[in-house]
Amino acid sequence: MKRPSWDEYFMEMAALTAKRSTCMRRCVGAVIVKDNRAIATGYNGAPMGIAHCEDRGGCLREKLQVPSGQRHELCMALHAEQNAIIQAASMGHSIDGGTIYITHHPCAICAKMIINAGINRIVIREGYPDELSAQILEEAGLKIEKLGE
Repeated sequence: MKRPSWDEYFMEMAALTAKRSTCMRRCVGAVIVKDNRAIATGYNGAPMGIAHCEDRGGCLREKLQVPSGQRHELCMALHAEQNAIIQAASMGHSIDGGTIYITHHPCAICAKMIINAGINRIVIREGYPDELSAQILEEAGLKIEKLGE
């Protein structure tokens, strides 16, 4: 059995975390790491105490036929990256200078949060149709690293 690299190890953690997602469209997981230690995890789902889409009779964005990567304000869920950043903050952990491993490319909203949180490395497994996100991250000097490339 081959021992996984640090990137493979943390991406596997992100993939496992994504299995907790309650989103009906896309299950996303995120792990924030600093000094090769997992600081926080997050998956996409409704805020605490709020009914999940499944319990509401379905996804509003799906019902309105909103394409992927658009109209995030219509979604009941927080994104995996948002939940991981919030978890780190609520536990008092600095993530400045850290790495975030995400199963999917971040949207523009999450890209801005990642930048302001001081995360300086982003590793993803899959793409996402959000050109604005890519532009924002590039302008901020953050390069997306796709695992396996």
